[in-house]
Amino acid sequence: MGIIINHEITEPRLNKETQAALLNLARRVLAAYGREGAEVGITLTDEETIHRLNREWRGVDAPTDVLSFPMAEEEPGLPMEPAGADDAPPELLGDVVICLPIALRQAAEYGHSSTREVLYLAVHGLLHLLGFDHQTAEERRRMRDAEEKFLAEAGWGRNNGEDHAEE
Repeated sequence: MGIIINHEITEPRLNKETQAALLNLARRVLAAYGREGAEVGITLTDEETIHRLNREWRGVDAPTDVLSFPMAEEEPGLPMEPAGADDAPPELLGDVVICLPIALRQAAEYGHSSTREVLYLAVHGLLHLLGFDHQTAEERRRMRDAEEKFLAEAGWGRNNGEDHAEE
């Protein structure tokens, strides 16, 4: 499996512990949906870049915390089916782009660690790559349940003294 973390900015940077937690959590999410061999890029960027991407790809002229760019389009709201044969070339699942300055501000605003916020945004973005969405109340509930399940299993859930405000 190939999970690549790209640092497009020099400051701030994730510490080694957060990077390791991010890689481990990304592996868990992909494995849970039969995507152990998938290639995913996780890019940490600045507000200017994510603002431009949000404007170009979503038509929203504002910065945001996370964007996902899936390589395949699936039926909205239905998680993607596992890839084919074991000898197939690596599946290119897509990219998750996280605005690190916004993530750090949100962590302070929500009263939890920067690690938890980055992990939350990564899981959120990965679930989008896997076909999840949050356009309806039912989709939102399913996605939130999956997000919390992965964070809790990794020790970053709400019961671990960490919390994330509902969007």
